[in-house]
Amino acid sequence: MKPYAAGFCCAAAECAVAYARIKIFLRSCIAHSRMPLSEPASRTLRHRRTIAVEAYSREDGLWDIEARLTDHKDRDFALATGLRKEGTPIHELWLRLTIDENFEVHDAEAVSDWVPYPGICDQIGTEYRQLIGLNLRRGFRHAVRERLGGAAGCTHLTELCSVLPTAAIQAFAGVVIHTPDTALKAANDAETSVPPFQLGHCHALRFDGEAVRRFYPRWFNGRANDRANEPTTPATTEAVRDGASTRKLEPKLPTQQEGNHA
Repeated sequence: MKPYAAGFCCAAAECAVAYARIKIFLRSCIAHSRMPLSEPASRTLRHRRTIAVEAYSREDGLWDIEARLTDHKDRDFALATGLRKEGTPIHELWLRLTIDENFEVHDAEAVSDWVPYPGICDQIGTEYRQLIGLNLRRGFRHAVRERLGGAAGCTHLTELCSVLPTAAIQAFAGVVIHTPDTALKAANDAETSVPPFQLGHCHALRFDGEAVRRFYPRWFNGRANDRANEPTTPATTEAVRDGASTRKLEPKLPTQQEGNHA
């Protein structure tokens, strides 16, 4: 390589690292300025883990739920495989599940772009095809632990799987499982024997709570709050009890969709 070419490459690499540092600094400033928590003690940022999940509706009728996990240090960091420069990820992992509107997994892909042990960590991706055939709303997290827990998978990719069920529900809200003009009637219809699936799964939507009293009076104090022990058979799933497709789900209130839980 000619000297001027080598110099150009080094300069470009330094610029990339500097740009990454600036982005991390700016994100830190924004996060601190918007922090709703109490004023913290004097402190120094040492590590940032970021998890982002995006959902895409596809032209073929399926959905892609795509998750990304990154780990960054605030400094140059010594790994067994060498020095990882500040601004360069320790981890950058990607996971994509392709699902249908019944939450069934049709395809799965995992890629590890940045890892502590290149050539080793990044060989596990194909194992995540074991997610194909699972259902995000029927024992998904348990099935993931059975197939990919511990040494059978990547700690961080397996952990990333746990955020996908609720992310998928959020993605479907307003598109697949929501009919605004009939939401109130459906949520409180006296002929309906099964409450909306999100009720009883969190403190805000407990059956004896204020949210249910105001927005779902049909179900106020109607059932025990703890639904954790309900059977996870198809009979308890939204798709079976309300129709063959989740497009036939009982409509929900628009303001309650953001509180749905898996």
